[in-house]
Amino acid sequence: MPANKVIKLVSRPKEMPTLDNFSIEEAQIPSPAQGEVLLRTLYISVDPYMRGRMNDAKSYAPPFALNEAIAGGVISEVVESYAEGFQKGDVVLGNSTWTLYSVAKPERLTVIDPNIAPITTALGVLGMPGLTAYFGLLDIGQPKEGETVVVSGAAGAVGMIVGQIAKIKGARVVGIAGSDEKNEYLIKELGFDAAINYKTTADLHAELAQACPDGIDVYFDNVGGAISDAALSLINKNARIPICGQIALYNLGKADVGNRIQSVLLVNTALMQGFLVGQYAARFPEAVSQLAQWLQQKKLKYAENIVDGFEQTPHAFIGLFTGDNLGKQLVKVAEPSNK
Repeated sequence: MPANKVIKLVSRPKEMPTLDNFSIEEAQIPSPAQGEVLLRTLYISVDPYMRGRMNDAKSYAPPFALNEAIAGGVISEVVESYAEGFQKGDVVLGNSTWTLYSVAKPERLTVIDPNIAPITTALGVLGMPGLTAYFGLLDIGQPKEGETVVVSGAAGAVGMIVGQIAKIKGARVVGIAGSDEKNEYLIKELGFDAAINYKTTADLHAELAQACPDGIDVYFDNVGGAISDAALSLINKNARIPICGQIALYNLGKADVGNRIQSVLLVNTALMQGFLVGQYAARFPEAVSQLAQWLQQKKLKYAENIVDGFEQTPHAFIGLFTGDNLGKQLVKVAEPSNK
């Protein structure tokens, strides 16, 4: 069996993360105890929320500890099992460390059925990003037929699913993303009605107003910052604003200063609500079933940007903040042994 490797956070980024914030070290392969399984990593998910956990600050999740392995969504293969219900060769989803091999208890793992969809979808459209899009849009956004839905970060793993669900519900959908290529994909492949390149537009507010002549009924906020300021200035009466992420702010070296929005919300009797997908854990089966059905009916598409090689994980993570990815950003570590 080859040696184990581990990726650790060794310093906290001040602004944009760099490779110097990470170390890749050799480690011993752990030995599973009774009731545990030994896992071989196949795919690692890198996600924007992890940037917040690199700060030593209070948030909805505890910060990553320095000089310890980073952890997140991982697809693995069972190598050895001392736990009931798991056998060698099972492909599982769990919250695991950035290591080649790890040990886990069965209650933290879910067996992935490759007959439903490719296994990588368990980290994307049928995983945390898809669930986030489903509950944030449908529970808080509640789009209605004929309404206008605007999605920032629209070419990301969450944003592209949000836009497609809004289209399924009969809404007009406008996406905001960071390249012409991404926006062309949103319109031609995913059926968005319009898309705006926030990096090249001379006047985001004016272009957004032109794309939304009837105003904005739902703004799904993935980014915060100036993009959200422009969207919020165009909201309609009784608009709904699910707050999913604030990626534009994650790498700021100082506190953000923006518009005061209370009067905008008050005048429009609008709802702005932050949410965490974990709040909906009891309803995950409902969402996965519906998302899988839409996939099978070809009402829902997804994109993946897969980076090869365990050592490339820090590069893939940093790429989230430089616009490298279209859709879900993943690192491929190994193939399942039964493929």
